[in-house]
Amino acid sequence: MAPELIVLALFLIFAVVIVLRTVRIVPQQTSLIIERLGRYSRSLEGGIHILVPFVDKVRANIDLREQVVSFPPQPVITSDNLVVNIDTVIYYSVIDAKSAVYEIANFIQGIEQLTVTTLRNVIGSLDLEQTLTSRDQINGQLRGVLDEATGKWGIRVNRVELKAIDPPMSVQESMEKQMKAERDRRAAILNAEGIKASNILTAEGEKQSQILRAEGSAQARVLEAQGQARAIQEVFDAIHRGKPTQKLLAYQYLQVLPQLAKGDSNKMWIIPSELTDALRGIGNTLGGQANSQASDDDDEWVDPGAQIANAFSGTILEDPAKALEEARGEAGAAENEAKERAARLAAHKPTAAAEPAAAAAAPAGERPELPAPPVQPVPPVPTPGEGVEGQPAPRQPFPPTAYPPAPQG
Repeated sequence: MAPELIVLALFLIFAVVIVLRTVRIVPQQTSLIIERLGRYSRSLEGGIHILVPFVDKVRANIDLREQVVSFPPQPVITSDNLVVNIDTVIYYSVIDAKSAVYEIANFIQGIEQLTVTTLRNVIGSLDLEQTLTSRDQINGQLRGVLDEATGKWGIRVNRVELKAIDPPMSVQESMEKQMKAERDRRAAILNAEGIKASNILTAEGEKQSQILRAEGSAQARVLEAQGQARAIQEVFDAIHRGKPTQKLLAYQYLQVLPQLAKGDSNKMWIIPSELTDALRGIGNTLGGQANSQASDDDDEWVDPGAQIANAFSGTILEDPAKALEEARGEAGAAENEAKERAARLAAHKPTAAAEPAAAAAAPAGERPELPAPPVQPVPPVPTPGEGVEGQPAPRQPFPPTAYPPAPQG
């Protein structure tokens, strides 16, 4: 190869190198620090720039975009003497490339150390619970301190975040137990509220159902009462339209008596009306007999209650038909006895002639009204020593209407 060609090639290579060192294209959001002969000359922003070859030199290439730096966990002591490990994340951006290059040798390391010291100062004034619940407050304090300290470096701290706060293992176990108890409490509360709501709904449903049942029962009773009233009215009208006689009513009465006697109740005594008439006649008869005996013999007192009790001793109504026959027989016997006594009394009294006439005037089939026995005058009771000479003073007889009380039970 000819020497001329070699020289030409070297010249071309030198020219290319010169051009490359002279022309610089700077990307957007990037700053180049240019030094001329070892001193700061200027900062180049985005675009194409011309440099003086072998005189101008690029000192640093600074990225002006926001940067994110995560620092390793740092042990920090809280105010209650618990050691916690805290991870921090810093968001920063370079606003002055010259200061970032000439004010500090390594601004990343400076930001890290400043973050650790500031974090220890902030966390040292808080306890564990405040540290765990006051992240926003801690982030704000860290950002304020870091932004003020890095301003002279040409750095602006945009945000500081606590990525993780790890308490000791013993504290973590206690916190897990506490969280579990809190979750159980909330679950119990939710379960109780659900049961409460369910019970309320169930009670409301039962209330509505009871109200509906009560309304239905009331309407049913009203309708039943109306039906019974209508039936009674129909029976009443039918009876009055039929015009029943005394014989029909007596027949119905005799049919009902055996049914009443067959009842299970042992506290009810069915006494026919004939028996009551007979007892009334016995009572009148015994009353007349007592008066006559009192007039004949003042020393003897007759207890009509005992005689009436003897009369009732044979009236146990085991069979209504048999009892009715016995009552009729006793009534007839009492009536005959009363007539005989009336006849005997009429033979000894002036007014005896009026009694048969009254008996004859009585309707057939009915017992005549017997006159009341005359009231015997009560002789005066003399005081002791005032009797007839040679005779003891007479005793005062019992009044005909005064009887000692009957024994109870």
